[in-house]
Amino acid sequence: MVKIESADIKEREARLVISDTSPYFVNALRRAMLREVPKLAIEDVIFYENSSPLFDEIIAHRLGMIPLPTDLDVLVPREECTCNGEGCPNCTVRYTLSREEPGMVYSGDLQPENEKWRVIDPNIPIVELFEGQKLILEAEAILGKGKDHAKWQAVVAPGYKYYPIIEINQDKLDEDSIKKAIEICPKKILEEKEGKLVVKDIEKCTLCKSCVEVVEEGAIQVRGDETKFIFTYETDGSLDAKTLIIKAAEILENKFKELEKLIG
Repeated sequence: MVKIESADIKEREARLVISDTSPYFVNALRRAMLREVPKLAIEDVIFYENSSPLFDEIIAHRLGMIPLPTDLDVLVPREECTCNGEGCPNCTVRYTLSREEPGMVYSGDLQPENEKWRVIDPNIPIVELFEGQKLILEAEAILGKGKDHAKWQAVVAPGYKYYPIIEINQDKLDEDSIKKAIEICPKKILEEKEGKLVVKDIEKCTLCKSCVEVVEEGAIQVRGDETKFIFTYETDGSLDAKTLIIKAAEILENKFKELEKLIG
């Protein structure tokens, strides 16, 4: 049974210690977050006027990459909506943008049909307008998945590492070797207490084994626990970190149930 030994979950980032599992499961969770968890992003843009320095396609691409707030309890994928893909409030969020004065156009200039959908970061630059230039458009945002395009990836930099195991044989360490091990550690997690080498924050260990190389063989052993992992990730703000991990776990569970039916 997979265990979550500790969880530090904030609004846009999280750090979990997962045990009694394997790299295959943790990587499956990572891939589900990248590829399967849906989020809202701009898909269609109608340009009424664009005399800016950038082509329509470039601006549309930039709009698509702007993180939008996503409520998976309200929205459904357009292909599953009862409107049959026509685009209703259940599956589509609409924005307008109208700028005619010189200056930088920012993501905050996108006006949502409902304040609930206002962009998360209003300071993302889109294009700079000069004297006499205009940008007037409408945009439609829909749910999608990261496996179809990166703009639908809510997670940022998901990764994991083996939980460190550091074993120290004090009998093979003298004062000089203790000093060398402490000095060479890039994360500064080793210290001397009462003439002994001790670890003060094992989770910061990167398994570089630099300390092993400067002491007598067998004095320090560093390895990763193949059943325990430190899993970290961030979000672009479209989904909070807690919702993201829960949705990824639900998706994995449903896939396993589907597999069970197919082979059962």
